[in-house]
Amino acid sequence: MARRPTIIDVARLARVSKATVARVVNGQHDIVRDATRERVEQAIEQLGYERNAVASSLRTDQTFVIALSIPDISNPFWPDVTRGVQDTLEENDYAVVTLNTDWKVERERNYLKMIRRNRFDGLIINPNRVSTNELADLKIPVVILGSGEAYPDYDSVGSATEQGAQDAFKHLYELGHRRIGLITGQSARKKVQTRRDSYLKFLLMNQIPLDETLIIESEFSREAGYEAMRQFLTLAVPPSAVVAANDILAIGVLKAAQEMHYRVPEDISIIGIDDIYAAATTSPALTTVAKLKYETGVQAAKFLLERLTSQAPQAARHIQLPCTLVVRGSTTSV
Repeated sequence: MARRPTIIDVARLARVSKATVARVVNGQHDIVRDATRERVEQAIEQLGYERNAVASSLRTDQTFVIALSIPDISNPFWPDVTRGVQDTLEENDYAVVTLNTDWKVERERNYLKMIRRNRFDGLIINPNRVSTNELADLKIPVVILGSGEAYPDYDSVGSATEQGAQDAFKHLYELGHRRIGLITGQSARKKVQTRRDSYLKFLLMNQIPLDETLIIESEFSREAGYEAMRQFLTLAVPPSAVVAANDILAIGVLKAAQEMHYRVPEDISIIGIDDIYAAATTSPALTTVAKLKYETGVQAAKFLLERLTSQAPQAARHIQLPCTLVVRGSTTSV
């Protein structure tokens, strides 16, 4: 196997010193004569030389590599967020390494060790159960994807899920639904119960008695949504509508209802959250709460860039981007 060309090879071919090659590679053209620079650039192209970023990082303490840690790469919500992060950071010459924790705490902690070991410049993370101390130990800028409630010392970018959930419940209430089921999804961070809290608030505001059989906590998967809906439909009095914590769950809910010969929306209405692409392609298309996924990634990347360049305020910033109810064919009046 042929070895990779080095800066010494370039210097020999261009008949200049190694220091001159380094100046050209680092863009210090003002102190290198044009003829010399052109000779060095021709040698670089001829040899196929590429700058050793690892060696450079040891000198500058910068790798220009950012980690993006997400909990479930198979969830269609995350590609749009990832694209927003990547587009924004690549414009500023940073590479992005995407890490999938799969909701596993040990995997998440192993990734943190890798980030520290490989001297990443920053981290954007939707955390599972890592502590603020573990993030602080990285000694690099960190931005949280989500509400940031459990990480108040770090910039965070999330969605106004409380507002979005209330819009969903209000929509069903205005359609005449009073017996509404909720599939909350299971939060890895036990303190965060946004969907359940929103539901309880909605019941209280509208003087609807709480029925615990209408709340099911599950994993965030289509299979979990399917099983939860089957559980609802075996109740003596099933709900007339169901709100699922995300669209993946809602698609499972829809499948279970149809397999059990319930018509959607005539017999039961369904609402999801996130507005992933598949939500518009089901039959009927899902009513859902749309989140600004790409914009979330962009804003998180901007926050991180400002931390990296010392342009951010000292206090942590917390942004919740607005949600929008998208009414489609899976809801109707009772």
